Amino acid sequence: MLNYHHLRYFWIVAHEGNLTRAAKKQNIAQSALSMQINALEEYFGQPLFMRQGRQMVLTEAGHVALAYADAIFARGEELQATMGVRDEPRQQVLRVGALATLSRNLQITFLRPVIAQPGHGISIRSGRMDELLQDLANYELDVVLSNVMPSHRVANLMVHTIAQQPVSLVGHPPVAQGQRALADYLREEPIVLPSHPSSIRTEFDAFVDRMQIVPQIVAEVDDMAMLRLVAREHRGLAVVPLIVVKDELDSGILVEVATLPGLMETFYALTLPRRFPHPLLPMVLQKSMES
Repeated sequence: MLNYHHLRYFWIVAHEGNLTRAAKKQNIAQSALSMQINALEEYFGQPLFMRQGRQMVLTEAGHVALAYADAIFARGEELQATMGVRDEPRQQVLRVGALATLSRNLQITFLRPVIAQPGHGISIRSGRMDELLQDLANYELDVVLSNVMPSHRVANLMVHTIAQQPVSLVGHPPVAQGQRALADYLREEPIVLPSHPSSIRTEFDAFVDRMQIVPQIVAEVDDMAMLRLVAREHRGLAVVPLIVVKDELDSGILVEVATLPGLMETFYALTLPRRFPHPLLPMVLQKSMES
């Protein structure tokens, strides 16, 4: 089995870059420290350092080992802080999963309270719903952000509604001139839409069907970040939640041409019961639901 005592000494020397300095820092004889590293190299069957004078330079295998060691000891410190072992807890990381197609503005809005808190870090992972829920169940994530309800059941999954955003037609300022009726905009202007199976697309299709309108669809995009970029470049209209293009609306690059009655996008935070939840998670969920 891997000797983590040896791994920790390797980790210290790798960060110090000097055997003598590392030995003094750990109050251990340099020869003993060298023996620990030699034992680890023998175990791996790979040299981890190249000795260049007094400097210890990592080999390719050493860089790989250091990346793992960094992760291992960081998680160990998190564990100590979570269990209350340390009098002065080290940085605790809120591990967030987000659907790959989710609005970046929504993610930043959700995470802003954590960013403002000293002593806490953030890890953000994008992926598919099934992957993220599996990571949540395996204690690798604290929360998953989504704009769709999970299609498959997860035991004890808690669904928090953190935001509801109106969906509108947006476009460049010249398109909005003339104050046409909503039906005229939908008939006359080329439109960019979220693609299926987005709930926005489903609701939009039902909306124009009720109005007996066949829109000119020129693009369908399943990624909100990409939809935002297409809306900036497109000279017609785009159907988007306003939070997706908040920066463009604030700067005047895009304007809200018309609201789409009854069309809303709902955003969720998905969690599981934890005996040791991240200390900031309840506050972040509460602030999101209040805003």
